[in-house]
Amino acid sequence: MHRVLLDLLLPGRCVACELPGPSLCSRCRDSLIRLAPPLCSRCGSPSAWPVRRCVECSGRRLAFATARAAILYDGQARRLVHGWKERGRRRLAREAAALVAESLSRPDVAAIACVPSDADRALRRGHRPAEALARELGRLWELPVQPLVRRARSVERQRGLGLEARRRNVRGAFASAGTSPARICLVDDVYTSGATAAAAASALRRGGARRVEVVTLARAVR
Repeated sequence: MHRVLLDLLLPGRCVACELPGPSLCSRCRDSLIRLAPPLCSRCGSPSAWPVRRCVECSGRRLAFATARAAILYDGQARRLVHGWKERGRRRLAREAAALVAESLSRPDVAAIACVPSDADRALRRGHRPAEALARELGRLWELPVQPLVRRARSVERQRGLGLEARRRNVRGAFASAGTSPARICLVDDVYTSGATAAAAASALRRGGARRVEVVTLARAVR
């Protein structure tokens, strides 16, 4: 009842175009660019033809087996992610999960874990986007969501850092928070350089995981 009254008093607007209506209107939703093959088999980067390792991940030691994302992290996707993460549009977690579930097959894993939010940023935002996305995906995929990764230390924001700086910034930032199943899905909101995903996957591997599959809503492409 309270939600209905709130919607009547403060009608929603699309996070992308700001027009009155649902949190993400159908026109803006349809304009999001879905990532589709051919892709790099390892990190999921779009490519001209299928490759096992692309220029971006070749030569890197990655703790995850695969990484896949639903949409391209372009201007439209940035508005969606910014509204969801920084403007308190919590309902967008369900929309994000629906986009992922439409684009990606249910992973062959025993459970879902997520990249844990930095405590200060979670306090400022009032929510934990990656955890919310993981829980929505757990509902859609009928998989348990387990808190298997914890923050071992605070890190600088990754935004604006170069590739090597990003990797150094998150090295040792995560630790195992429990015994992981052999096959686990690691969820985050955006895959940028893969540094955060790789560091969190390393923590899962230390907790017993043998295969970590990374799933994100969006992926930056260079």
